[in-house]
Amino acid sequence: MDFINLHKVMAQVDKYVHFDKVLADAGYDSEANHEFCRDKLHIRLSLIAYNPRRTNKLPSAKYRRQMATAFDTVAYGQRWQVESVFFRHKRFLGSALCNRRSESRRRECLLRVLTHNLMILRRAV
Repeated sequence: MDFINLHKVMAQVDKYVHFDKVLADAGYDSEANHEFCRDKLHIRLSLIAYNPRRTNKLPSAKYRRQMATAFDTVAYGQRWQVESVFFRHKRFLGSALCNRRSESRRRECLLRVLTHNLMILRRAV
């Protein structure tokens, strides 16, 4: 159900940084996500892997059709960088949160990110 959070996350990030491209996996494939990124946030390119949804027909929606017919595999290939960070984070700090309440989980996530960044800085010295 991560695809539901894309609008919220992108709107928060857009307050501080404007992106030229957004790369996302097939779980985020919806015309609404493309439209939000391109039309509302004015992002030039939203590369969201096309999810065919058990049909051989091309989608009729504008942005999903573009992804199905002219997908930029070279640019999309850069997703490995963030996937690598997620993998390292989970390997060193675990993949499960311990807290039950939303606010406590939020603080735990922030603490994990801070810890991860400190671990990177320590290795650089």
